[in-house]
Amino acid sequence: MGTGFVKPHQPNPPNQARQWLHSKTFLRLDIPLILVCIALLLFGLMMIYSASAELSFYFSEKRDLVSIYSIFLRQVLALVIALVAAPLVVIIDYRSWKPFVFPAAIAVILMLLLVLFIGENRFGARRGLFGGSYQPAELAKFITVVYVAFWLEKRKDTLQSITLGLIPLILILGIMSAFILLQPDFSAVLTILVIGGMLFFLAGGDWKQIFLLLLGVFLIGLLIVLFTDTGRARVFNWIQGVADPTLAPYQVQRALEAFYKGGIFGVGLGNSVTKSTGLPTPQSDSIFAIVGEEFGLVGTTALLGLYLVILWRGLAISQRAPDQLGMLLAAGMTSWIVMEALINMAQIVNLIPFTGNALPFISAGGSNLVVSIFAIATVLNVCIRSENNKEPKDDLFSKMVDLRRWDRRRRVSRPRRVSSIKDRG
Repeated sequence: MGTGFVKPHQPNPPNQARQWLHSKTFLRLDIPLILVCIALLLFGLMMIYSASAELSFYFSEKRDLVSIYSIFLRQVLALVIALVAAPLVVIIDYRSWKPFVFPAAIAVILMLLLVLFIGENRFGARRGLFGGSYQPAELAKFITVVYVAFWLEKRKDTLQSITLGLIPLILILGIMSAFILLQPDFSAVLTILVIGGMLFFLAGGDWKQIFLLLLGVFLIGLLIVLFTDTGRARVFNWIQGVADPTLAPYQVQRALEAFYKGGIFGVGLGNSVTKSTGLPTPQSDSIFAIVGEEFGLVGTTALLGLYLVILWRGLAISQRAPDQLGMLLAAGMTSWIVMEALINMAQIVNLIPFTGNALPFISAGGSNLVVSIFAIATVLNVCIRSENNKEPKDDLFSKMVDLRRWDRRRRVSRPRRVSSIKDRG
């Protein structure tokens, strides 16, 4: 055989073919997580149409057939925008986001400041720009998770110091929360503070500092209740409603009526009566009540189960993250989405004071929909960069606890102390 002979291409053995397929990044996407999110998005569109058709027609100036679809079409437009941009969030390596994180945080703060001057006033709060169609507070939640994750990863060696760890974190969360509180948007402030504290815990923060952080969050909440009319009224109405449901806020009373009418199996899609007889914001804050009326206890339980699947898959991806930054991003985004869902469900049945936040993927609202999709895209970004795709065998609680020990870091002082004793010996 001459030197110019080219060996004909032969097919790879089956095991090499499997390895080749496995190396393709798109095959590392978490399919259960994607399917659950698709199911939530489709269900959300269906519920928005059901809950908003009569409302859209009533508030329309033309009162024609096209007006029935106005809220629904705005949600579809936001979904299209999010789905076009989401692949970029997945594909661009999260570790390369670093140069853009701080400028993005500054831009969000400026937008929050802008809302206070030119934002549209609705129900006593200034939250939206461009006619109320864009709410910077929703983007602030996403940016806060990203910024805090990068900051904690950079400061991981100094987190045990109060002056270098806890106090700077409080300043970061406090600045973002202060601008949101001026709108006011209490649910967004609560979300930012809780998620920031959780990320600090997962990054390896000292237990004493975590206690101080929780104490600080409690005191801030107490001050909001004592010195703001809105906060004081919501807590007072909530306490009244717990003692006597007939004294609960009007929105909660109508929501409970919807759940009662829905029973076990619901009255059927589109057959809700409460949405057209006075239930406030049936397409957004109160949409969970419409789910309960039209699909009953079975439907609401299934919806809760889908969010728990997101929690399960997100924490599993966090455990497999290639680095601590990926773990913090995946855990933070997952916890944020699920916490928003639980808060929305709890407020509408008066388990907690009414906060007015959205139900991710379900409630009408373009800003919340876009950032929720971006949050899941960030989790998938971490997922496709994980070299170990074996499923952790721990249960859900163990996943959450074990994330704190992701990189198996321990106190540096102890090994040094032991080694010094050995050297002396």
